[in-house]
Amino acid sequence: MPSDPAEQSAPARPHRVVVLALDGVYPFELGIPNRVFGTADGRYEIVTCSLDGGPVHSSSDFDIAVAQDSSVLATADTVIIPPCDVLPILNDGLPQEVSEALARIRPGVRIVSICTGAVVVAAAGLLDGRPATTHWNLADHFRGAFPDVRLDPDVLYVDDGDILTSAGATAGVDLCLHLIRRDHGSEVANMVARRCVVPPWREGGQAQFIEQPMPPASDAGTAAARQWALQNLHEPLAMADLAARARMSGRTFARRFRDEVGMSPGRWLIQQRVFRARELLESTDLSVDRIAGEVGFATGTSLRQHLHETIGVSPLAYRRTFRTGADALN
Repeated sequence: MPSDPAEQSAPARPHRVVVLALDGVYPFELGIPNRVFGTADGRYEIVTCSLDGGPVHSSSDFDIAVAQDSSVLATADTVIIPPCDVLPILNDGLPQEVSEALARIRPGVRIVSICTGAVVVAAAGLLDGRPATTHWNLADHFRGAFPDVRLDPDVLYVDDGDILTSAGATAGVDLCLHLIRRDHGSEVANMVARRCVVPPWREGGQAQFIEQPMPPASDAGTAAARQWALQNLHEPLAMADLAARARMSGRTFARRFRDEVGMSPGRWLIQQRVFRARELLESTDLSVDRIAGEVGFATGTSLRQHLHETIGVSPLAYRRTFRTGADALN
């Protein structure tokens, strides 16, 4: 007999993401959470608030109107603080009204900062003794103001469990996609990335792009070789293969590759193989040895080594983290 609909449990509500806009907020970064989480087919509810529910002065030549005040922080599952004018905070400390707003966040709620939003989190004392990052250009000033924070200004983002911080601008996109992967797996995160037309994954430990000149424009780049490599990860690719695809000498290819991508071809290839292995660990029941072969590692041992070096866990531990119930037992 079918169960009484009244006795059936109600569907889970979407995960509520509350974005706190402070004076001097950067409009681009303020829009990142809504753009990324809002593309995840209703899995998240995004609410933007200011301290008093009134308009917020932005870093640009316009104000931003919001519909909620900071009382909505008490309802959040995740709180995101985008960058804003932080020099007054660095010089004079956190304003009382901001401290009172942050005090409304329930214990255990996930707190995320984008770019210089880390200053707000640090000034509230929430980063003491913890790893974090922020925009590289603010690093020296940040260290002077918050010496107890374990700052790493060279990475795109830092995931410390319930508090996550990112570097500037598009690193906020990387961090939001990372959170979707953490919450729902790579299939959903990749879908969101495709809809937003952004790379689906950049490891948090990847270096920030720090005042490096762009390579001179040229029709001869490495993009086609990279695309070919992604389609042939299962093969034992060598740099000579990639250079031949790009019609370059090995030395020229390696130099142009580093200029365009920010890392060596070998490191990039390992990164892509680990990324594909993570997808297969999340979405299939293939053995570790089989996955190693599918992504171009010689042995399961090699995959275990590279995965541990990248994210610090074994393949089986990774699979258990991202798969639940009966799936995790396979």
